[in-house]
Amino acid sequence: MDRSDDQSAARFLLPYPASDVRGLPHGLPVTVWDGESSPPDAESLAAVEFLVVPYGHSDAAVPVLASAPRLRVVQSLSAGVEDLAKHVPVGVTLCNARGVHDASTAELAVSLALASLRGIPDFVRGQDVEEWRTGFRPALADRTVMLIGYGSIAAAIEARLIPFECEFLRVARTARSSPRGHVHALDELPELLPQADVVILTLPLTAETRGLVDARLLALMPDQSLLVNVSRGAVVVTDALLTELTAGRLHAALDVTDPEPLPSGHPLWHAPQTLISPHIGGNSSAFLPRALRLIRSQVLQHLAGEPLENVVLPRKT
Repeated sequence: MDRSDDQSAARFLLPYPASDVRGLPHGLPVTVWDGESSPPDAESLAAVEFLVVPYGHSDAAVPVLASAPRLRVVQSLSAGVEDLAKHVPVGVTLCNARGVHDASTAELAVSLALASLRGIPDFVRGQDVEEWRTGFRPALADRTVMLIGYGSIAAAIEARLIPFECEFLRVARTARSSPRGHVHALDELPELLPQADVVILTLPLTAETRGLVDARLLALMPDQSLLVNVSRGAVVVTDALLTELTAGRLHAALDVTDPEPLPSGHPLWHAPQTLISPHIGGNSSAFLPRALRLIRSQVLQHLAGEPLENVVLPRKT
């Protein structure tokens, strides 16, 4: 833990020094905690009112939440906060990192889709054994891509896929319009899924979305269509997906799994037509500059008494 300014007055607990964040008021009372070292002591936490949870260290932050009596704001650096939200004290505002991971996750989603469709994993395996594995592979061009969970990440994916000459079906919790076209409601999935060649999941994990993609919905996907999951593993019923993959009917490209991390010996590791990456959607060089901009904006708005962005749990009276 790096200490800057008087610990008894450290109102802001950040994962980066104020000098890295830039643009913060001079002398802002900050304690730096990276989530890997021991948490600040009780005296330090007594003054903390604004906590930025170090990325990837939500579990380490849970004891801190219960030990900061003046805490008013918890800023996550993850887009999904389902594991953190249940530990945030009543009366404390929780904000997620909407927008921070859009570019990186969108890049990975497009990479997974292209790699799976064009057979890149098979080419790599062929190279390992010096085999020339040629043959016909489907393209993204002229395909219908369904984006389920049409938020900022899905919009970023769509923007990157437009040059590939795709058609799009957009799906969110409720129907609405968007700058790029109509967004369908989740309850329309049974009618829409048979039209989709590629289905990309960018849903948050909630009570409504847990297990949403089950045997019934998977059965509605066309033969040899591709499921790409860059949201949360538990959005998909793993056993149902395994049934389709083992039968050779569907393809899957998964950055997230259920369970996660995927344990040794799990059948998903060796399921046919399956590409797996280890939940790295947001973990790229695109993360840090966007995270620092979010921290700066949120801290300045908090100091000014202005409404915060990306509020998930508002303060309760």
